[in-house]
Amino acid sequence: MTEPTVVIVDDDQGSLHSLAFLVESMNLRVQTFDRPSEFLNKFDPSIPGCLVFDVRMPGMSGLELQTELSKWDYVPPIIFVSGHGDIPMSVRAIRAGAIDFLQKPVKDQVLLDRINEAIEIDRRARESSPVSDSFSRAVSRLTSREREVMDLLVQGRSLKQISIEFGISFQTVSKHRARVLEKLQVGNDVELVRRCLGCDEPCD
Repeated sequence: MTEPTVVIVDDDQGSLHSLAFLVESMNLRVQTFDRPSEFLNKFDPSIPGCLVFDVRMPGMSGLELQTELSKWDYVPPIIFVSGHGDIPMSVRAIRAGAIDFLQKPVKDQVLLDRINEAIEIDRRARESSPVSDSFSRAVSRLTSREREVMDLLVQGRSLKQISIEFGISFQTVSKHRARVLEKLQVGNDVELVRRCLGCDEPCD
């Protein structure tokens, strides 16, 4: 089984590196992002662990990022760590499913205890996930961009049309498509459409 990874999203480079160093000191794997958009495009939710978000970030706040993740089939446990939080923010975060909202400066041991708790919550959640729902769980492993590409492929869009719609290169779209097929363990676009539409036999 893949080792748990603590994913940190914080636009403050100093805070990002400090948190990463702290987590690594406990022999835990760390993945860092300084922009929510980068996290959404690259994060793989199939990797066990937990998420640590700052609240105030340019472009998309941590709370907005949490809302975006609520569209996914499965969201790893989220811990907010912020120097600019308030009670309404913390209430909103907890009601949306975050396991804690910690104010900076936070004691190292307190944060590590919460991270270990989050990793355990994630482990139990993944173990209780039904095996029969393997395709849905595979879909949940797609990044935000991969999910968008998949949706357009299922709608019958060509790679060229998708590249124009997203304003990215044909080669980049091709790479996203390849990762979608690999993660969902389907051989081609026809099989992808069949699985997404719930057809076990070829559709006319």
